[in-house]
Parts: sequence; C-alpha cells; structure tokens
Amino acid sequence: MVKKILLLGSGELGKEFVIAAQRLGQNVVAVDSHEGAPAMQVADLFEVIDMLNGDALDKVVAKHKPDLIVPEIEAIRTERFYDYEKQGIQVVPSAKAANFTMDRRAIRDLAAKDLGIRTAKYLYAGSLEEMYTVVEEVGMPCVVKPLMSSSGKGQSIIKCEADIEKAWNIAGSKGRGDSGDVIVEAFVKFTSEITLLTVSQKNGPTLFCPPIGHIQERGDYQQSWQPAVISDADVKAAQDMARKVTQELGGAGLWGVEFFICEDGVVFSELSPRPHDTGMVTLAGTQNFSEFELHCRAVLGLPIPEITLERVGASAVILAHKEGTNPYFEGLEKAAIYPKSDLRLFGKPTSREYRRMGITLAYNSIGTDVFICVDQAKEMAALVTVKNK
Repeated sequence: MVKKILLLGSGELGKEFVIAAQRLGQNVVAVDSHEGAPAMQVADLFEVIDMLNGDALDKVVAKHKPDLIVPEIEAIRTERFYDYEKQGIQVVPSAKAANFTMDRRAIRDLAAKDLGIRTAKYLYAGSLEEMYTVVEEVGMPCVVKPLMSSSGKGQSIIKCEADIEKAWNIAGSKGRGDSGDVIVEAFVKFTSEITLLTVSQKNGPTLFCPPIGHIQERGDYQQSWQPAVISDADVKAAQDMARKVTQELGGAGLWGVEFFICEDGVVFSELSPRPHDTGMVTLAGTQNFSEFELHCRAVLGLPIPEITLERVGASAVILAHKEGTNPYFEGLEKAAIYPKSDLRLFGKPTSREYRRMGITLAYNSIGTDVFICVDQAKEMAALVTVKNK
C-alpha cells in the first residue's frame, strides 16, 4: 500500500531517505525552511515553512493528511506530534521519541537518571552567570552544547575561564530552536567514538548494525568507517544500552546512538531518532541495506530478516570553505579515478565555511584493513574543491 510521508527537514540525509522510500513505491512531501533543499529535489512535492511555527506545521499536516510524519532535524515544534498521533498519524519513531530526542535535556536525563545508563557528568545552565558556576562544578576541560542542535552546531570546548563567555555566545548563536539553555559536560577521555545504528521494528526484535567509528572536528563528523575496531565486550555493552533507551522511547525506525569507548568501558553520548550522518558510510555497500533503507523498512513495518556486513568501507566529507551561492565542484575527475570508490554530492544551493557539501566513499572486501579505506576516502575528498559562480 502506498503511504504518504511528510518529511520534516530536507537535508542530505532526508534526500537519501526519499530515494529509499520511492524505491518502495511511497509518496513523499519534503518540508524545509528554504526552497531547493536536497530532499526537495527528489521528493514528489515540497513545502517551505518555519517548522518551529506550530500553526504553520498544523496547516501543512492538515493540507497533506500524511500517513507518516518523519522528522529529519531538531528544529521542529515537536510537542505538536502528540496531537498528530491522536489523529491517527504515525510519527517516527514515536511522538515521545521525537520530542525527547530533539532536546538534549530530556534524552540525557532519561538515560542517566531514569535508566541508569553511564554518561559523562553533566549540568545545565540558563544564563552566562549560571554557566560560570556550572563549569566550576563540572570541571575543566568540559564541552558545551545547545540543548537543541545537530551536527555539532554551537558546540565548543572550555579549557580555561576565558573560554566560558565565548562558548556561551557560540551556543546561543548556533543552536536551533528557541531554548537558550545549554548542557555542560565533563570531558570524557576516550580512545574512540562510535555510532551504533539501532533498528526498532514494529513486529520484530531490535537489530544492530556493525558499529561505525568516526572522527569529529568542531563537533561535526569528518570521517566514518565500518566496522569500528572495538572489542566484542564493548559492542555488547553498547548494544545493551542502545536497546534499553530505544525500547523506553518506543516506536519503529532507525536510531543513531553515539558512544565513547574508554579504557574502562563504554559511555553513552547522544541519540538521534533517524539516520545518522556518520552512517552515510553504509552508502558504500558495507551492509545488505543502507541505513536509509533500514529506516524506511522499519517505519513502513516491512520485515528486516537480518543486517549483515558485506564489505568494509569509509566515508570522508567534502567541505566548503567560504560563503556563496550556486556552488559547483572541481576535481571530480581526479577523485573518481580511484578504484572501489564513489561520491555523493548533496545539491545544496548555498555554501558556507565548513558546510558539508558531499562525501567520498571507499570500500574493500571483508578482512581488509578498514583504515586503508579511510585513507583513500580522505585522499579523494582532498581532491574535490567547492567553488561558487
């Protein structure tokens, strides 16, 4: 049966979800705050609204009468989702999950206080004055994040007192939504970071993808690889934590659950109720289903018999270095010459410093050192330059 899906947020992750949904015969309306967003370019229809405007959101839902609402970003008036569920609309993964995970306060308190999952020490601050007190209690170095943001936006590290006001201003200017509060986290001494893509099914067990390793800069992912090189014990610990928190939130869909891997075990970091940017490595065919195909199957209630590792792979980001419009790319012919590789250019209509405009992908057979793929993806990305007309 054909379902009408209202996609809230139309970035590169949403674009791949639309493609996966259309391959299964579904109808997608892509919504974003500006025209020309990547998912709009492939969707059946699109709408341009401010998704933090609850009335505008209500009007779009009433106009299209979707069967499913699939959030792709945080900056949405998510409390309206409870009303949509009462109207019989399926919210992905669920209204509770979307509402909790769009707010770092809600998801962190759920994990640490309600479920007893190990996290970094953390406190909240609602003003610059309060932040000075909180930083003193948490200790330095520490990490400051807006309560609502994605892809590391508004995140910074405080190493000394002089950094506190700067961090507060960054969080306030780059966070999403209308909450001015921040979370201050103790810095975790980790050996690596992973994303564990976790799939909740309507009628089936919780499934896990092979863990994905990644490197971040400025709070945003730069490279990812699958599988991550971690111990079986750490994989099991991460799976247990991911299962516990996703089952508590409920619903069906794919989650990106982030963890720190430390010398003394696993620490829960964050959770996203949708495909994760680090999971774009699955576009290299590392799994039998990409993360976007898994998300689509899960929300539609289609069976997922298994998730298997098919080959090792890596992704690296292609970044813009200045603000501009009508971006284009140079060096594609140099990057495309690499064997066992691919590229994805997102089609974003504007660029700015450090904006992710595409990714390179490299893969090889199981048993190959995955960091060979990491090096190749990085080399390819370095050859591609974003220009503006």
